[in-house]
Amino acid sequence: MSEWSVAEPRKLTFDEPVTALHVRIAHGTVNVVGVDEGSAHLEVSSIEGPPLVVTQESGTLTVAYEDLPWKGFLKWLDRKGWHRSAVVSLAVPARTRVEVGVVGATAMVSGIDGRAVVKGVFGDTTLVGLSGPVRADTVSGNVEAQALTGDLRLNSVSGDMTVIEGSSPSVRVESVSGSVIVDLDPTGRASDVSLTSISGEIAVRLPHPADAEIEVDSASGAVSSAFEDLRVSGQWGAKKITGRLGAGNGRLKATTVSGSIALLRRPPSEDEPWDEPRNEEVNFGKEADVGQDGPRNTVSGRSEPGPASGTGTGPRHGPASAPPASDSTPDPMPDPTDGPGVAPQNTAPDDPTHQKGL
Repeated sequence: MSEWSVAEPRKLTFDEPVTALHVRIAHGTVNVVGVDEGSAHLEVSSIEGPPLVVTQESGTLTVAYEDLPWKGFLKWLDRKGWHRSAVVSLAVPARTRVEVGVVGATAMVSGIDGRAVVKGVFGDTTLVGLSGPVRADTVSGNVEAQALTGDLRLNSVSGDMTVIEGSSPSVRVESVSGSVIVDLDPTGRASDVSLTSISGEIAVRLPHPADAEIEVDSASGAVSSAFEDLRVSGQWGAKKITGRLGAGNGRLKATTVSGSIALLRRPPSEDEPWDEPRNEEVNFGKEADVGQDGPRNTVSGRSEPGPASGTGTGPRHGPASAPPASDSTPDPMPDPTDGPGVAPQNTAPDDPTHQKGL
């Protein structure tokens, strides 16, 4: 076994293969990123208090305080009263199994393909681009997970939990009073999602079109749905939202005691509006009926489709479409539909009547 004691900022490179990583710190920051190269790297850019003990044995790399065990981590108290803090960054092979424990520190784990476990007493946790199974347990810290593709399980007492672009085949989130926000990726496969909270709010944004069996229950909280195909029942007390969206290949179950639950609809993907111009030439009037949604046809409300709106030679009368004045002599008998603005257009700039506004 190789061992180092790190009491000041330091960098270490580990030539021996690393298949598992264990990190346990109190206060500060932990950054773990998966890389393609085989060697693992450690950088301690700041440290206060007792030294960190770094060991490598049988493929397992450990970076931790000596008095901070993994077992019973969430109940750990710093009985010695030392002020401690460390900023630790690690680059390990992407296939590495990762375990991170933080007390009052922020943690970020990204690019890992192996199993990842994060435990926190307080301090925020961010998980990005993980493809292996993920579990995060926190007491009061917030957890944000983005673009995860492996099974996901989150547990919190009072911290808020957010899942963005979730495409995990299985999602389990449990909270006591923290809020839960889940945004499912429309390009991902059908997921089995289970969300539970006592008093925290739950919001789920489903892709468009959605494909899931829906079962939502709240004992005393409010429920709402943006999907007409779902049935909302219960006026007082317990309320439910049930039904099937699409073929029902996925599953969504959300339950609260007093927290509210909202089912939101994700708007169509950004690529879809590019297909709309093909329908505009069929019926211009339909676009006006649905409101002014965009600047695609800014003149459709003032002109009508036909030869006159193109490059035709026929004259058009009226203030909105009068042609510019030409060098030829104007018609001595102007059309009465030509507004008062037509005469000044044909008057020479040096004409006295032009200067007087007559």
